[in-house]
Amino acid sequence: WQDPAKAMALAEQGGALTTEIARLALMQADSPTRFKGKPGVGKRVAWAPPLALTEVKAVGRALGASVNDVLLSCAAGAMRGYLESRGDDVDGLMVRSLVPVNLRPLERAYDLGNQFGIVFLDLPIGIENPVERLYAVRANMSALKGSLQPVLTLGLLAAAGSGPKMLQEQLVQILARNASAVMTNVPGPQQPLWLGGAKIESMMFWVPQSGDIGMGASIISYDGRVQFGLITDRGLCPDPERVVARFGGEFEKLVFTALLAPPWTGDLDPAVAEAVATSGSGRI
Repeated sequence: WQDPAKAMALAEQGGALTTEIARLALMQADSPTRFKGKPGVGKRVAWAPPLALTEVKAVGRALGASVNDVLLSCAAGAMRGYLESRGDDVDGLMVRSLVPVNLRPLERAYDLGNQFGIVFLDLPIGIENPVERLYAVRANMSALKGSLQPVLTLGLLAAAGSGPKMLQEQLVQILARNASAVMTNVPGPQQPLWLGGAKIESMMFWVPQSGDIGMGASIISYDGRVQFGLITDRGLCPDPERVVARFGGEFEKLVFTALLAPPWTGDLDPAVAEAVATSGSGRI
């Protein structure tokens, strides 16, 4: 090697890839909940009233989080509320979601076909405080940024795609056994679209699930609004409308906390969030 810096970078990348392979191989299953099990063929879908994208961005800026962090935290809170309403113990629960990551460069966005990897995101269902939960989601997302998980899973999926069907099925099962849901956020057009002279008022899509995963969460932004939808297995979660009905309320908790917190610079400390959440009219 005539370029020691390049050799060192390649060695570091190889070490990081080895670490990711070991992490995937040794990953333990997430918490057992009613969301996890052997799915059947029947599906149920539901979607929540849209949120204003400007409000989601404002809350994210106020609490030092991204729009994606805010929305995923609200989804986690909605799942927690649903499990509580069914009498389930939610303390310490963690639901893992497969999150697709686009690996296609922006200048190649016009190409047909999929080119994405997958990361395993832990959703802290067991955290009650909405801001503390938001920070946990943000920390988990930050740990995944820059990792080689998406590249590794893309390579595994590509290799399996050219192999025998048995190998494909085994790989899908391996990737899916440690997660309970697939969750993705798609940024849609921020101006209204028209079809056949009629304005498209809203958009929704249903993310596919593989293996034994029985839940798919879909988040899409369109024309200044954000829509949250859920598709579930009928045998595992027959009433997804009771989950999505809590999505807006979880966002309102973040708005309420941000408005009541004293002035701050930088991130809102979780201890302050806890104090605000338990003061005034009671626990939010």
